[in-house]
Amino acid sequence: MERVVSGIRSTGNLHLGNYFGAIRNFIKMQENHNCYFFIADYHSLTTHPNPKDLHSNVKQVLVEYLAAGLDPEKATLFIQSDVPEVAELNLLLSMNAYVGELERTASFKEKVRKNPNNVNAGLLTYPVLMAADILIHRATKVPVGKDQEQHLEMCRKYARRFNGMYKTEYFKAPEPWNFGDDLIKIPGLDGSGKMGKSEGNGVYLSDTPKKIRKKVMKAVTDAGPTEPNSLVTEPIQNLFTIMQVVSEPDTLTHFKEAYADCSIRYGDLKKQLADDIIKYIEPIYNRIQEISADEAYLQKVAKLGAEKAKESAQKTIREVREIIGFKKF
Repeated sequence: MERVVSGIRSTGNLHLGNYFGAIRNFIKMQENHNCYFFIADYHSLTTHPNPKDLHSNVKQVLVEYLAAGLDPEKATLFIQSDVPEVAELNLLLSMNAYVGELERTASFKEKVRKNPNNVNAGLLTYPVLMAADILIHRATKVPVGKDQEQHLEMCRKYARRFNGMYKTEYFKAPEPWNFGDDLIKIPGLDGSGKMGKSEGNGVYLSDTPKKIRKKVMKAVTDAGPTEPNSLVTEPIQNLFTIMQVVSEPDTLTHFKEAYADCSIRYGDLKKQLADDIIKYIEPIYNRIQEISADEAYLQKVAKLGAEKAKESAQKTIREVREIIGFKKF
């Protein structure tokens, strides 16, 4: 089976965007691919999380991975820091990564613009660590969103560069997997952009029904259509996009027709959307409550995932060291 690697940073709860944009597809992939899905706690250090929160953040993502449907018997679910070999491969790859190319990455320039007082080396070398995450398990496919395409291309470059420097074909350049028609970008509730952890515009899988209603009722809308068959504005299209994945088709059709004939009432739209979100994620929400309380199960899953991931990572590090020329006396 083809080997697949992907991870999510432990910087907050998973939201609808994470679920429909990634995890729902992960669940399909685990059935017929050799999948390594990890919690990127090393990557989270670029934003300096409180040490008291670091473990609880990791636990929350692990719980939500499991509650959403990822199966530790079918996929390798692990915590990035449980596999320190990735840090060694990150170091080895960084010797062939150049400052100029790292400084030119779109994500780095965006981070510098948004947080000029936290331009740390980890942000600069983020693509190298991401490459290490992928190459240490010899992945052939990597699920990526639009914002990660450049990073994956850099990973492919580092694989080819390593091969060229050491005259080997050891690393295969992993291919992007964008899911085709299954790729869905879930917008935020603030009227523009995608749903994100740090933007405060998301509905989380762990949100209570009361919290979901409050968030959705506060979602940005517009003044309403004034002429029949008006072009749907971005804030309303965002709500329709979310409704498309959580509601019945007839419900979405009803509100689109109401918008087209100017009879739409945004209060009714939001109430229906909130009800449908709550109904859709209820099984996941209930599982989150159950799994969160089962420390023994979480320890078992983390230990199993670490063992499987370390076996893969140690083999790669052993072979990479040999290729580079490290020898024991």
